[in-house]
Amino acid sequence: MSQPFKGTINVDIRDSVPDWAPFEPPQAPPGAPNVVYIVLDDVGFSAMSGYGGPIQTPNIDRIAAQGVRYTQWHTTALCSPTRSCLLTGRNHTRNSMACITEAAVGFPNASGTIPPENGMLSEILGERGWNTYMVGKWHLCPTIEMNVASTRRNWPSGRGFERWYGFLGAETNQWYPDLVYDNHPVDQPKSPSDGYHLTEDLTDKALEFIKDAKVIAPDKPFFLYYAPGAAHAPHHAPREWIEKFEGQFDMGYEAMREQTLARQKKMGIVPADTELPPINPIGTQARTGPKGQPFPPLDVTRPWDSLSADEKRLFSRMAEVYAGFLAHADHHIGRLLDYLEESGQRENTLVILVSDNGASGEGGPDGSVNEMKFANGIPDDIKSNLAMLDELGGTRTYNHYPNGWAMAFNTPFKLWKRYEFNGGTADPCIISWPSAVAGKDGQGELRHQYHHAIDIVPTILDYLGVQPPATIKGHVQSRFDGVSMRYSVTDPSAPSARVTQFYSMLGSRGIWQDGWKAVTTHPTLSGWSDFNDDTWELYHTDTDRAELHDLAADHPAKLRELVNLWFAEAGKNGAFPLDDRSAVEIITTPRPQLASPRHRYTYFPDTAEVPEAQAVNIRNRSYTIGALVDIPAPGAEGVLFAHGSRFGGHSLYVKDNRLHYVYDFVGITEQKIDGTEEIPIGANLILSASFDKDGEDPPGVSTGTLSLYHGDKKVGEGRIKTQPGMFSLAGEGLCIGRDSGEPVTDDYPNGSAHQFTGGTIRRVAVDVSGDPYVDLEREAQAMLARE
Repeated sequence: MSQPFKGTINVDIRDSVPDWAPFEPPQAPPGAPNVVYIVLDDVGFSAMSGYGGPIQTPNIDRIAAQGVRYTQWHTTALCSPTRSCLLTGRNHTRNSMACITEAAVGFPNASGTIPPENGMLSEILGERGWNTYMVGKWHLCPTIEMNVASTRRNWPSGRGFERWYGFLGAETNQWYPDLVYDNHPVDQPKSPSDGYHLTEDLTDKALEFIKDAKVIAPDKPFFLYYAPGAAHAPHHAPREWIEKFEGQFDMGYEAMREQTLARQKKMGIVPADTELPPINPIGTQARTGPKGQPFPPLDVTRPWDSLSADEKRLFSRMAEVYAGFLAHADHHIGRLLDYLEESGQRENTLVILVSDNGASGEGGPDGSVNEMKFANGIPDDIKSNLAMLDELGGTRTYNHYPNGWAMAFNTPFKLWKRYEFNGGTADPCIISWPSAVAGKDGQGELRHQYHHAIDIVPTILDYLGVQPPATIKGHVQSRFDGVSMRYSVTDPSAPSARVTQFYSMLGSRGIWQDGWKAVTTHPTLSGWSDFNDDTWELYHTDTDRAELHDLAADHPAKLRELVNLWFAEAGKNGAFPLDDRSAVEIITTPRPQLASPRHRYTYFPDTAEVPEAQAVNIRNRSYTIGALVDIPAPGAEGVLFAHGSRFGGHSLYVKDNRLHYVYDFVGITEQKIDGTEEIPIGANLILSASFDKDGEDPPGVSTGTLSLYHGDKKVGEGRIKTQPGMFSLAGEGLCIGRDSGEPVTDDYPNGSAHQFTGGTIRRVAVDVSGDPYVDLEREAQAMLARE
């Protein structure tokens, strides 16, 4: 009970006096506002029209017209870390989010688990009488908890959200998303051929959640955390939205930067004397690490005039697709605004819109039609990408634009997401509450005070008049790192309430204090290490927002002061150890499993998809997939086993009375082995695929022979190679008897989810012991005899 019982208790209820106060649900103060918190993904500082960008976002402009836009608001440079700040008001390393949750390591700064003493805004407001809803990207629990067997302590439902609908990991296919509803996985309501897209689905659910409660308690306020996948890769959008931008990026990213900067100066977003940094501001392949290590090839930008005509056409189309994706998201944000206006709630709704980091450089110098190549350390191939130009944005691509567009959408800043230059950390932030600013000079204005993602929670609580609790669920709460930004809304000339901010991400480091910033040129994901040998640059960001004029030689004492301050702040925020390993090294780092690793994994039909992080690991090893089935008559068909998608995955299935196996190597090569004989009829049949590894070319890419079997009879074989990294960063797990989401191959027989029909799958076992198939088959037959 939150309050002591003050009634009277006697033997007889007639002689007793009730007191309802300890038992009543919390109630927000009369007239308390709603809160709509919109978190965009990988939308750089200058992508949107409201920040001088080329992509028209009229509905986001509607929000800005009734509020203020911040020009010096900052993030951590990566998704999970920033999102942890946005919901807790604490720095990312204090939240144990030094990197994304899929990259968690076993240290207090990067476990991927936000400690309970760092309570979330949803936990605070839910206990103060607000309904709390979340739709979209969560990305705030470790991979060991992204499955149905895990605790839900770090799911939205475990951190104060009463209802939620979305995806748990870093990203998802916008046409075939990996969806969770409240506390369990669900299939999408319709297919892309029927008009499905995730952003529309998320918006439908957000409106449903709000309306469900409003018909019962119309005066009860709500907190909606609306986090669409837009505009994180894969860049997926309906074709009609992509076509709206046809030809608008043909001038190239360098010319686009010039045009955007001119608009920004005219709008007053950046100082009038701001200049553009070069497109390769910290090095190219000519730069090497302290031990001769190469500069990361991913982090190079190709000059527009060095591209062929075909490359320019491809790169322009990639930008059109991204623009269509963001504009499509803006349209659905408009649906939220329309509902609030039509229902009379907009005036008393605090709307905050931000992006979680700068535009993304994961597409590398050439862009990508399948971002899973990046996760596997495989460079993109221009010729292959050109072949998919007309498919960009659709179901057959998992696409990302090249680095040049990241620079353009981050104008006027250096670099992109992952880096602690402003291209990674300076992002849009709009705050709007019509009833609080109506009639004041602040409407539609700019604000230049320096702030950070940690400042949003204190700002919201300040506006709502809610004091942060001393405890949440019995856990004594830690201090906020953030400060309220409310003062700046009403006083544009007020000095910044934030004095210092430290930054650390993937080896890149920075520190800002009173208008001065020190930042390293250490490449992220480089593996260079030797952090004490880093070059630190010094900028006076009050006048040099683009961090172009390095003053380190002119002010060595100031630089030493700031570097020392970085170490002090890093220590205070538990920022060590630093990690700049490659993406493949980080993603494939061994992490806890709910069950101990074993030689044999058994799966069953009619169960939830098994996420890749908790599924059998076949990378760089021999394996056997054996399905125990009953097939009473000819005509059985469909999927026996499937893991992954067309962008990387493998599947064992039956078609035309033959057994087939496909291994799609990172979406580059579909390697298909076909059975040469019809499958047998009967009970307790074993249909298998067995891969015998015999080499690696290059290291990490296993090569060998894949054989198909009916029992102990080989009925097909062929050479294949298997990919070194995961099939996907999030989603597209392992299924039995179907292939949920994006299919591994188009060769499946027709049918919903390619369900196995005409027989019964008893179980599927995957063996990674390396034992010869004939021994495994004999063992399986012996087990069946014992059964």
